[in-house]
Amino acid sequence: VIRGPHVMQGYWRNEAATERALRPGPNPWEKVLYTGDLFRTDEDGFLYFVGRKDDIIKTRGEKVAPKEVEAVLHAHPGITEAVVVGVPDPLLGHAIGALVIRSDPTLSEKDVMRHCARHLEDFMVPKIIEFPLELPKT
Repeated sequence: VIRGPHVMQGYWRNEAATERALRPGPNPWEKVLYTGDLFRTDEDGFLYFVGRKDDIIKTRGEKVAPKEVEAVLHAHPGITEAVVVGVPDPLLGHAIGALVIRSDPTLSEKDVMRHCARHLEDFMVPKIIEFPLELPKT
């Protein structure tokens, strides 16, 4: 939750999004911004970003929707299943990670990265790719 004089007034022409994000603050004239970001506080009072309430991954200052990356992965003929997750990273906030079930056993991490790089912005390309035997379903 963010409050103060520099909090936005709302989303341009999107009243529904504004109502979800801005809520009444402790003072009658004030609105507070609910960002959806989750933080933890250490013993010295420093805040550390740990994730989001929604399915957006923040990496390199950008927002990535895992479903967009998964759609590109699923389009590869050597991939039968894939899931994209945010992996905590001290420099990036979160790195984009992909768990890939391959139908082609010769498919390598570099092959997957090259495929993604042809279809996605650089910040959306998975930096970590693993090939488990199956994906967890629960």
